[in-house]
Amino acid sequence: MLNNGLMEQSSNYLFVYGTLLGDGNEFAFYLTTNCKFQQKGRFKGNLYDAGEYPAAIADSHSTNYVYGSIFLMPADEAILKYLDDYEGFGSGQVQPNLFMREMVEVETADGPFSCWMYLYNLPVDGLRLIGSGDYLAYKNA
Repeated sequence: MLNNGLMEQSSNYLFVYGTLLGDGNEFAFYLTTNCKFQQKGRFKGNLYDAGEYPAAIADSHSTNYVYGSIFLMPADEAILKYLDDYEGFGSGQVQPNLFMREMVEVETADGPFSCWMYLYNLPVDGLRLIGSGDYLAYKNA
């Protein structure tokens, strides 16, 4: 996975922090049956409650973190294409896209991973900040 402490540069990693971690979600089931869980991770940013789902914003200057899980995807792009529709990302989706798929550095116990993730693409004004950065814990509280 990591060599000599250098950041993994593969785009085959996906970081998920919200509904894709939940039981009973068909897209989460698809993810867990077609990808391999790697480890837990976090990135600097803020997590908001957008109603039926969380909204994460990456911010390298933030003192807050967003927590989630890293999955290793197959080498083809089938997983990302499938999840793009779920996340409202792509030219065929309502514009502006609800989420943008971006590469973000995720901190782990084994060092940083470069991962694809879906970041919120709309204003967060009026959304409630999830201070813990942990969506599942927040939903279960």
